[in-house]
Formats: sequence, structure tokens, C-alpha cells
Amino acid sequence: MTEPVAVDSDDPAIWVNPEDPSQSLVIGTDKGGSLYVFDLEGRIIPEKTFATGGRFNNVDVEYGFELGGEAIDIAVATDRPVRLLRVFRLPEMTPIDNGGIPVFAGETGDAALPMGIALYKRPSDGAVFAIVSRKTGPSGAYLWQYRLENDGSGQVTGTRVREFGTFSDATILDEGVPELGEIESVAVDDALGYVYYSDELAGVKKYHADPDVPDAGVELAIFGNDGFAEQREGISIYTIDDGTGYILVSDQQGNAFRIFRREGEPGAPHDHRLVKAVRVATNESDGSEVTSAALGPRFPSGLFVAMSDNRTFHYYSWKDIAGDDLKKAPNGVPPTP
Repeated sequence: MTEPVAVDSDDPAIWVNPEDPSQSLVIGTDKGGSLYVFDLEGRIIPEKTFATGGRFNNVDVEYGFELGGEAIDIAVATDRPVRLLRVFRLPEMTPIDNGGIPVFAGETGDAALPMGIALYKRPSDGAVFAIVSRKTGPSGAYLWQYRLENDGSGQVTGTRVREFGTFSDATILDEGVPELGEIESVAVDDALGYVYYSDELAGVKKYHADPDVPDAGVELAIFGNDGFAEQREGISIYTIDDGTGYILVSDQQGNAFRIFRREGEPGAPHDHRLVKAVRVATNESDGSEVTSAALGPRFPSGLFVAMSDNRTFHYYSWKDIAGDDLKKAPNGVPPTP
């Protein structure tokens, strides 16, 4: 596991170093108001840690973002109380957002507070989008999607392009008490073009990630409806370059991850069936990330990272998650500039 953050760990992202994968980084949010950067031994890299005193919730990474005629890698995090996206150049962790990109303009109360984030790079033109969830919101427009672009001065700005995403509103628990869930965790499959999010008390929902495709607002699937102790949380996608792989979803109160087939079933790409459940040492994990890139001898077929409620993030080699049941890369999809 990593060294502990100061207050409350929440969500990790992985940056794969294209020149030396063994020098890749793990970026983790601390809801005390900091972004921490760790090496693959779990050690904090102090000079890359960024603190605002706000409340960083979720973070994601994208490769090859065009900024001032240069392709760079970026990390983008939600800073909840100030209602901003914060954008950082990787691996330096230099902020490049003019102090932050406002989100959920015109909304009030909890509906204005950003929570989860996933980045999508459209293969056809390289456009990069941020898909952002919030503390609460209406069914049909819970998530907002922003196009990220150069503002002309070497900084990043964001423009809203759509609102989408159904929400279950409430679920009756065993004791008969209505409990409102929320939508926090979001993940994007760049290669296949889909976005997934956890409607915590209902299931994992799937849409097209490209806002401009026909039927972009149509829900394509809901899965993971049953078998969870209570809340569905962190989502991460293990990609293999033949279009197969796995979608990992945190069974938060069950202290396990439930694993679904990325490609669906033959002739039914939106039929994502459970293939395995893996118990982990994390407790109450609500954020995770995975890569299929080989990151040196400790992680020859990829790395899975999940937060735990003791202020840490736990590292697992994919070969230990996969066991004898699941496929293993080395033919994982590498980051592309």
C-alpha cells in the first residue's frame, strides 16, 4: 500500500510513463484538499504534491492533449467546494487551468458540487472531454460533459457540450428505509467509446462517450444490479488490444471488486455479465484504477490500484487479480500520444 495521505484518500489515477514504464506514477486525491503523487513503491513524491485546502474528490488522466501545438499528458481533478476542475500537466503536476474551470454553472446546493470525473479522447479528431458527476442531480441530466481546449494562452478551458445520465433516485433497503444514493464514480473506455457510471444503489449504467454520435443520450445498458452488499462504487477498465478485457466495480461494503466482461457477450456488446468477484484488503473502497500496461517486473501484466479508508491506496499486480480465471496482457493497450 502507499504511504498515507493527510486526511481522507478517495480516488486514484495511473499515469504510464511512455519512456520508462517502471517510472510510472499513481495520483491520488485527498479530500482534505490535496493531490498526492506516488511512485510504484507507494512512496509520496513531495515535490509533485499539490494542495489547495479545498476537497479533491476524483481524478483521471488523459494522453496526448493538444496544447499550444504540443501533445501533452494531463491529470484533471474535481475540487468540490469551489466547484472547479483543476488541470495539471504530467508528469510535472504543473497547473494549467488559470486557477480552475467552473462546472455546473447555474446550479445550486449539492447539485453544483462536482464529484466524479472521467476523461475521454475521441479517436476521430483527438478532442478531449471531461465527464463530471455531482453530489446530486436530476434523472436524465445528472452528468455534464465538457470539451477541454487551449484557451489561446497555453491554459485549458472547458465548454459544456451536453447533460445526460439517468438516476434511480432512491432504493428501499432491507430495513424498509428509503436511502438516497448518488452518482460519483465514472469511467471511460476510450478505445470502444463508452462511458460507465455507478448509480450507487441501482447498477452500473452505460452510454456513448462521444456527445455527437446518434442516440448519445440513450442508456445502452444497466448491469451489476444484484450481488452487491450495498453500494456500487469505483469503476476501472482493464483493456486488451483485441477489444476484450474487464470492467471492475467496487462492492464497497462487501470489500470486494466484482468483475464484468468488457466486450459483452457474442452478438450482444451491451450484455456485461459477471465473471468473477475478488476480495481485497481495502476497506470501504470507493475509488480505483487499473492499467494493462506492463510496469516492470512487479506488474508484468498491469497494475490495479484501489483506495482504502485508512488514508492509503493499495497496489495489486493484475496477475494476482486475474488468477487462473481472467486474461492477462502483455498485449495491453498502451497510451498513445
